Amino acid sequence: MNLDLRPEDKTFEQDCRTFFDTYLTEDMRLETARGAGVWAEFDLGMRWQKILYQHGLIAPSWPKAYGGCEWSLVQRYIWDNLCAEYGAPRIPAMGLRMCGPVLMKYGTNLQKARFLPRILSGEDFWCQGYSEPGAGSDLAALKCRAVRDGDDYVINGTKIWTTYAQFSNWIFCLVRTRDDGKPQAGISFILVPMDAPGLTISPIISISGDHEVNQVFFDDVRVPVTNLVGEENEGWTVAKYLLEHERGGSFAAGLKRRLSQIQTISRAKGTDLAFQDKVTNAEIKVQSIDITEQRMISNMSNGHVSGAEPSLLKLQGTEMVQKLDELAIEALGDHAAPDYLDARYGKSNWRLAEPEDVPIMGLYLNNRAATIYGGSSEVQRNIMSKVVLGL
Repeated sequence: MNLDLRPEDKTFEQDCRTFFDTYLTEDMRLETARGAGVWAEFDLGMRWQKILYQHGLIAPSWPKAYGGCEWSLVQRYIWDNLCAEYGAPRIPAMGLRMCGPVLMKYGTNLQKARFLPRILSGEDFWCQGYSEPGAGSDLAALKCRAVRDGDDYVINGTKIWTTYAQFSNWIFCLVRTRDDGKPQAGISFILVPMDAPGLTISPIISISGDHEVNQVFFDDVRVPVTNLVGEENEGWTVAKYLLEHERGGSFAAGLKRRLSQIQTISRAKGTDLAFQDKVTNAEIKVQSIDITEQRMISNMSNGHVSGAEPSLLKLQGTEMVQKLDELAIEALGDHAAPDYLDARYGKSNWRLAEPEDVPIMGLYLNNRAATIYGGSSEVQRNIMSKVVLGL
């Protein structure tokens, strides 16, 4: 199926194309194409965020009252697809798509006034403090503790896989504030400045050689009680709301661009019929994911609540990302074997492949985690079994 675009949606699409043609420069596209991380390199992402912010386009889903675009679901789908088609930098979601929506729903008026404008402008850059060693998909097992001491909380513990902590000036954290009862009942959601005394960052270099994630340590870190979001011991409700936004967004847009890249490589290298058959099967699966997204958007636009579709899309989308990575490596053959960071960023004379082909091995290695972060595939299957089958 295809979404039936109204005349105003078609005008919106053309306006967006004009914007991309005007402001997304060729050097920004090339730098984006060379990246192998989940998000754009920090400087590139901030450069693109500044452009979007200056033109009022930085927060498509935010209400206008908070400085957002308040676009319809169809408009957001159009925007996501054009971002992928044009190869725009992927701006990290931790502030704009995670912390921002949480503050709008659960934050105090003071927290909203203090943080939301700075999230939009990029003055505050956020990272996420959820996972811990031994508490990833099972977040309720977290042990990082916050103890009330007068007007402060004193935090001790650690968080891991913290994306871009090295660039962030704030982190939103899940912390344990009570031990009795169900594990989920003793968790709180708190905001911590990254320059707080006792907070340290240890880099984690990924198998691809990238430094995107970190481990963050809290040793008697004091945070004012006013940084608590929502009620004490009610952070699990806040956390689940945030995860809805983390798992949102279009998978099909990026998959279609990736598939197009593989098709280009296949034509250039003259791959055999067996490989072309694999690409055709992948195209069918990508189209099915796109159709599912469009159906969900259509249903939600008509007032229906999404059920298992977000989990289905996360499951199918991330597994398809990995499948396309494997096809890309197969298409490139020997040229995919090396992954040189210097080659990605134009610091060497390596010319075995086109610029967009250079990070393919890095993408393959980094995307091994795609079926884990944001809720593992096993977790998504459990959610679907509960929603659809009532298990």
